[in-house]
Amino acid sequence: MTERVRGRPARAWALRVAMPLVVLILIVLILEVTQGDYPIPFREALLTLIGAGTGEYDLVVNRFRFPRALVALLAGAALAVSGAILQGITRNPLAAPGVIGLNAGAALLAVFAIVALPGLSSSWLPPIAFAGALTAAGLCYALAWRRGLSAIRLVLVGVAISAVGGAGVAFLLTFSSIYDAKRAVLWLAGSVYGRSWEHLWSLLPWPAVLFPSALLLGRSLDALQLGDELAKGIGLRLEWSRGLLLLIAVGLAGSAVATAGTIGFVGLMAPHMARYMVGSVSARMLPVSALLGGLLVMLADLIGRVAFAPIEVPCGILIALLGGPYMIVLLYRKQETGGSRI
Repeated sequence: MTERVRGRPARAWALRVAMPLVVLILIVLILEVTQGDYPIPFREALLTLIGAGTGEYDLVVNRFRFPRALVALLAGAALAVSGAILQGITRNPLAAPGVIGLNAGAALLAVFAIVALPGLSSSWLPPIAFAGALTAAGLCYALAWRRGLSAIRLVLVGVAISAVGGAGVAFLLTFSSIYDAKRAVLWLAGSVYGRSWEHLWSLLPWPAVLFPSALLLGRSLDALQLGDELAKGIGLRLEWSRGLLLLIAVGLAGSAVATAGTIGFVGLMAPHMARYMVGSVSARMLPVSALLGGLLVMLADLIGRVAFAPIEVPCGILIALLGGPYMIVLLYRKQETGGSRI
């Protein structure tokens, strides 16, 4: 897809896609606030949100449900944009934040903290997980660098780091108590359970700064997908652009994983869905990816919280149940078309 998508002008089609997605997000947000073990009428929920309610629903709406929904929205959007950037700089349509070991690094350090420091407050897990994600990304970048950063080496080193991190997590869980293992497994599954305004404020600055930065570098991302030689030929500072985009992807994914745990497949699915809707130009694809990623995580959280009540299923599990078959379909389509299309 180039300047026209299915026969419609690209800009008009982007608006036709973005507006319905925004409406869907608002609908899911309303359902997140009003539905659950303690149903709340829409009018009362709205009045409570704007501070004009009676106070009866204030704790449920403003303390538990609303910030939780916003964390799900931001975390999903951050993972989706991170995945879109990684797919662009590696030219690998199956790349996702986990491909450079982010999830594995965050998981290993978080589980180590849970097992080694049983009395550690949960408020310490996000910064510890973020440090693990940054460490894994830095190690991956350093090992992949050899007179320049090779996209192929980056992916291969990332796979190796992910394998080592997964083995380390399994080793730690073997020697942990039942309580600590349960706590670690819940975090590993990916969930926004118990997320509050504190978590939202710690997450918000990352996408607020890095989303616009990714859009400003959109043309560089488009050029990188043409191949290294052609990108150099049109005057792109290859290593500088790739390194800066990688740093943005790491910041987005690391902050999301640190806040919501290891939610997989969002960074894989959302960019592909966005490309199908609006094409591959970053100025259109990145915002739509963000909307789709946020919608996916919010919807999975809503279903996991309401559909199986009183049991709550982590949103990461539901997304994985959808993401596994989705990856198989992508691989099958790639094989059918000889790798020319995903």
